[in-house]
Amino acid sequence: MLRSKKDKKYELAAGPQKKRVGRKSRSKKSRSKKSRSKKSRSKKSRSKIDYEALAEFRFQLRRFLVFSEANARKNNLTSQQYQALLTIKGLSRPHFHMSVGELAGFLLVKHHTVVGLINRMAKTGLLRRSRDSEDGRRIQVMLTRKGEQKLSNVAALNWAELSSGRLALPKALKSFS
Repeated sequence: MLRSKKDKKYELAAGPQKKRVGRKSRSKKSRSKKSRSKKSRSKKSRSKIDYEALAEFRFQLRRFLVFSEANARKNNLTSQQYQALLTIKGLSRPHFHMSVGELAGFLLVKHHTVVGLINRMAKTGLLRRSRDSEDGRRIQVMLTRKGEQKLSNVAALNWAELSSGRLALPKALKSFS
């Protein structure tokens, strides 16, 4: 059988086709029974999901995030800068400094993204970099007084908003317990 170049490219891309060896073919009845039982199980598990609670939680979370981002902007911080300051202060105990890699992990971004963020924040005096004393390859970041002050301003407003009861976020969280 003659094959075109296209067919050969497709075969190479798809990989070698393996024959099924040692498997018995199931009858149509057994296959349909199995697929029906899977379908009925997935319908049952879907009925247990409280979509209203999930939607309400997501809405309240977004409302709080919009509020928090507005507070950060009022203090001349970007949302990422506020998140970085909060992460370093809140999750770097007992030494109150954190490596670039750890910060990237907590912010759920790539290492090089955090490096750029740190460079911009160090330029504005929000944080300070230093080499790790145990491993000279690692860079540690810590807040400066200016960074502490800006973080404190935004965090105080955010905490007050969460505590005030105006947001229904705590109520939305309780619906999951």
